[in-house]
Amino acid sequence: MTEAELPDEYLAGYTRILADVCATGRRLTRDELNLLRAQGERAAEAGRSLRALILRHLAEARAVAPTLTAAGTDLVLAAVEQAVDAFAEGHERAQRLAMRQEEADRREFIDDLLYGRSDLGRLAERAERYGLLFSRAHAVAVAQGAQPVDDTHPATRHVETTLFTRFGERRILLTTKDGRLVCIAPGDQEDVLTFFAKQAYAATDGGRVAIGRTHPGAGGVVRSYEEALNALELADRLELEEPVLRAADLLVYPVLTRDRQAMADLVRDTLGPLETARGGAQPLLDTLTAYFEAGCTAAEAARRLNLSVRAFTYRLERIRKLTGADPADPMHRYTLQTATIGARLLGWPENEL
Repeated sequence: MTEAELPDEYLAGYTRILADVCATGRRLTRDELNLLRAQGERAAEAGRSLRALILRHLAEARAVAPTLTAAGTDLVLAAVEQAVDAFAEGHERAQRLAMRQEEADRREFIDDLLYGRSDLGRLAERAERYGLLFSRAHAVAVAQGAQPVDDTHPATRHVETTLFTRFGERRILLTTKDGRLVCIAPGDQEDVLTFFAKQAYAATDGGRVAIGRTHPGAGGVVRSYEEALNALELADRLELEEPVLRAADLLVYPVLTRDRQAMADLVRDTLGPLETARGGAQPLLDTLTAYFEAGCTAAEAARRLNLSVRAFTYRLERIRKLTGADPADPMHRYTLQTATIGARLLGWPENEL
């Protein structure tokens, strides 16, 4: 729309104000400034360009200038400056309010989506506005760094820029939630989530990223998100070193803890005797953890714990004597390894079972 095509309603009273100000030599009154601000707000709400509107105001001032020259150029320019500034202030204020409302709406949608709190039909309608189609299955990746991030954090802006520069045409939603970066993408676009994980890992200075499994519908987004969060929690409990975790690779752990009481009984009955050792159970539990993670190779496990092989094998012998289970015996190994994993998941021996 050109300057000439802009509706006159956004300039109502403008030339009259200029004429009166130039005739009296006064400044614009509070009511006149409020009128111009209100016109600016209405123009912004109608989606009118501020640049085009200012050009129209300047054109109107130029058109009536010959009738105002008696007042002097400085007075005319001062009146125009005051009027345009008030109009622009109203326009910008309305824009800021609209942006805050848009962000509030987006945040409400994110909360409803990730917590599954809204009517599915309405949620699907809102999802299309943000690029998601629930007719497709989705997967969710969550990145967590040492420091929390929000929508204005440099890490968020960096990941958003790189992600949309590469996959601008894809239906991707990037947001933050509870101090973490969250990426929602169609489940068949593995390259998007892999790229997000790489960028988020770098942007959060070596944070950790978890990717949930692919599930259909709006409920699938919630499920994938929860799987990613659970994977991050498991990584902390088990002290996993991998920077990128996939929920599909960790399914055994939720299975192990599904019956918490049964797992607690296994840990207590199998590893409980370790608490009678000098120094408590933790050093021997660390020994078992290192042994199993090293593929039951004593030399490698000893290296990981900065022990001599002799000292390490002594610990294994102490475990055998206290528990009655031999870590080197295939029949006992599975029970000991499962109990060791359970102890780490349940926070034993720090937490009582």
